[in-house]
Amino acid sequence: MEIKKSSLASQKSKRNYTYRDYLDLPDDRNRYEILEGELIMGPAPITIHQRISRKIEIQLAYFVEKHNLGEIFDAPFDVIFGETNVIQPDLLFISNENKKILTEKNIQGAPDLIIEILSPATAYYDLIEKKEIYEKFGVQEYWIVDPKRQWIEIYTLTDRKYQLFQRQEIKGKIHSKILAGFELSLENIFK
Repeated sequence: MEIKKSSLASQKSKRNYTYRDYLDLPDDRNRYEILEGELIMGPAPITIHQRISRKIEIQLAYFVEKHNLGEIFDAPFDVIFGETNVIQPDLLFISNENKKILTEKNIQGAPDLIIEILSPATAYYDLIEKKEIYEKFGVQEYWIVDPKRQWIEIYTLTDRKYQLFQRQEIKGKIHSKILAGFELSLENIFK
């Protein structure tokens, strides 16, 4: 996918926003995130995004619950990486060992696994800015899903840097490193 700043990039704010500012935003049904102090407003996900998200979540949740590994959450759910980074990943996993980051209102710290599904309006952020934030704050596994070109990339944290663990296009299966035994068929996700 070509990386470019989309219409969201033009909606970036000029001031440095914090979590306190985020909490004071009006409830106007828009989706907001703060990335390194910049307020980003994004559109609601499109149909294909929602279908893919649902298919991945169902399979992931079944596996996690069957093996009592932790919990799966989907957007909108705030993940707080400090005062100037408030993100709503499409899907995320928190292991039982990491549940201390889960609060009544949000997640305070790095989930074990985050999945972002690309859309024209958010691709730049998912591929560049969010990936850098997730790496910086220690998200152990990061999946990027491209519905248009039908590929999934999995990055894992090694020596505090993301390394490509697996990339699969159109057919075949992907395998999680941190969820040993979990695999996902691309044909089932993208059909």
